[in-house]
Amino acid sequence: MTVDFGRDICGRLSTAESREWLCTNGLGAFASGTVAGLLTRRYHGLLVAALQPPLGRTLLVAKLDDTVEYDGLRRPLCTNRWADGAVDPHGYREIERFRLDGTTPVWTLACADILLEKRVWMEPGANTTYVQYRLLRARGPIKLEMKALVNYREYHATTRGIGWQMRGEPVPEGLRVVAYEGARPFVLLAEGAEVEPAHDWYYGFDLAAERERGLDSREDHLHAGTFRATLSPGAALTIVVSAETAPSLDGDAAWDRRRRYEDDLLARWRKAHPVAKQAPGWIEQLVLAADQFVVQRPLLDDPDGMSVIAGYHWFGDWGRDTMISLPGLLLATGRPEVAKRILTTFARFVDRGMLPNRFPDAGEAPEYNTVDATLWYVEAIRAYHQATGDDALLTQLFPVLEEIVRWHRTGTRYGIAVDPADGLLRSGEPGVQLTWMDAKIGDWVVTPRTGKAVEINALWYNALCAMAFFARRLRRPPDEWESMAAHVKSGFTRFWNERAGYCYDVLDGPDGNDDALRPNQILAVSLSESPLSPEQQREVVDACARYLLTSFGLRSLAPGYLRYQGRYVGGPRERDAAYHQGPAWGWLLGPFVMAYLRAYGDPATALAFLEPMAHHLADYGVGSIAEIFDGDPPFTPRGCIAQAWSVAEILRAWMEIAGGDGPPASSDRKTSPRAPRRAPARGRRKARA
Repeated sequence: MTVDFGRDICGRLSTAESREWLCTNGLGAFASGTVAGLLTRRYHGLLVAALQPPLGRTLLVAKLDDTVEYDGLRRPLCTNRWADGAVDPHGYREIERFRLDGTTPVWTLACADILLEKRVWMEPGANTTYVQYRLLRARGPIKLEMKALVNYREYHATTRGIGWQMRGEPVPEGLRVVAYEGARPFVLLAEGAEVEPAHDWYYGFDLAAERERGLDSREDHLHAGTFRATLSPGAALTIVVSAETAPSLDGDAAWDRRRRYEDDLLARWRKAHPVAKQAPGWIEQLVLAADQFVVQRPLLDDPDGMSVIAGYHWFGDWGRDTMISLPGLLLATGRPEVAKRILTTFARFVDRGMLPNRFPDAGEAPEYNTVDATLWYVEAIRAYHQATGDDALLTQLFPVLEEIVRWHRTGTRYGIAVDPADGLLRSGEPGVQLTWMDAKIGDWVVTPRTGKAVEINALWYNALCAMAFFARRLRRPPDEWESMAAHVKSGFTRFWNERAGYCYDVLDGPDGNDDALRPNQILAVSLSESPLSPEQQREVVDACARYLLTSFGLRSLAPGYLRYQGRYVGGPRERDAAYHQGPAWGWLLGPFVMAYLRAYGDPATALAFLEPMAHHLADYGVGSIAEIFDGDPPFTPRGCIAQAWSVAEILRAWMEIAGGDGPPASSDRKTSPRAPRRAPARGRRKARA
């Protein structure tokens, strides 16, 4: 079992609250919290419903504060920290074990000779969360009391409850809550329990993770009612919290549906990939984690639309993240039909040759402010076709792809256009951030990368090679695409920095060529078509291995540069300023190991680079992979607790290498990486303040 903790983790508040769990439902909704049961983020709750799937996410039910009575004892099972720093009660002390059953968090609580199991899961396709208690051991019956703490606010916000009167009314088996006129009603239900309505605001919950991030860290929740029940040994009680009109109250049947849903995911993966039978348990866990990001995006003319949530807790569905993630989340897990639905969904949003980068929560128009999402779209189609041979979809999408290339040749938004002199793609205007290194603070674009970025042109070359292949496959003339690809490959030689022994990050920028050692060039080796020579491929891998590689990803900037920041801490401005200036990104470990395999032809060593992630699955967002890590040891995980492209790229790399489907190896292999010809940032070192 990948995640299974005892009292050494659960019984210490510092370790139990630093590990978070996540449940999802395929609509964009989620439930999440800490192993300790303590709320530390504004995003923690038993039901953060997606009222306009996959967005419109709204916190409805924060938690159940539970207490057990038995043989003259009364013990709280819940834990809260308050604004004055006090922790009360200390229910985490009763947690004997925490584990994941698939993606479902399961607590085993021990008090005297009681052994009580508690598990939380979501109904696939519904804004419904189940909390089930089962009495595993006791000499007689126990009494359970559960205070329901509710809310109704946009999930990025925090609540001050003074003066807010919600309406809670008894219904059969529970309560119905209406936060205000026009709000969507939600219910809290439990067969076999007594319910006592209440309206008491609990003020001043302390959200430690928000305080650490320099954000508002105080929250109020409403005690809307108390559930009471008696449990005999072997019996179970299920609390249902839901924004649906008629959720099922049968907890055992609901759990069977959840279990069968995840069993089917694993069965499809094993059927599609024979190598899955030899996969370690942590890879199996990632197959389940991959599903947590896949969501419905129904459209008026396409009710079956699909998309990908970029990361939990705070991201929506982003074009770039969706296309980078698609091969790992869906093709590597044996779900090509879902990949197809995502590709057709996004085809509807292509505008002036561009895919949107973000669909805002409030439903405004999509934002077309990315130079690479569209190029990753072409790569996703290539990967899909390689996995399926689906010529019908290729025929359907080929006109869209032709339009994309035409717009890039002639020019589209934000200065995105081909330079006819060298065939390379340039992009950028003052005040906009177009590559994946997209942090912006007010009007300050932290890493503008205006000009000809290395990974953009690696993707551009890869896309043109894919277009030539698509044309041949569809029995169309490939000459135009082949000629363009040859021009780009010739122009790409300009990226080679002979003195340093690796690629420039950006050419022809406002200040000339940028020779900062960043990880973007690894894509010029890892993509299916590389514009670099075998010798250059090895030198890029060597430079990244020497200066950028950490246990959990590649640093976004090599140590030694003036702008390098090895820790991602502080308030929003400090964190945004550091975001792409040193922290290691988990998703880049996938391209690195694929590039290493191409350069050195050593699959065993390539797979070994992934092994630290097995331990990471028991840390931070348990069962998943974080967004980023500090660039300095011990590489502390930061950012989102579960990031789509982190999970996807690790999973894709493992499956492709273990299955023997990696990129072709360079000729004239060498046995091990070597240092670049010149250490980066010579003469630029400066102590960090």
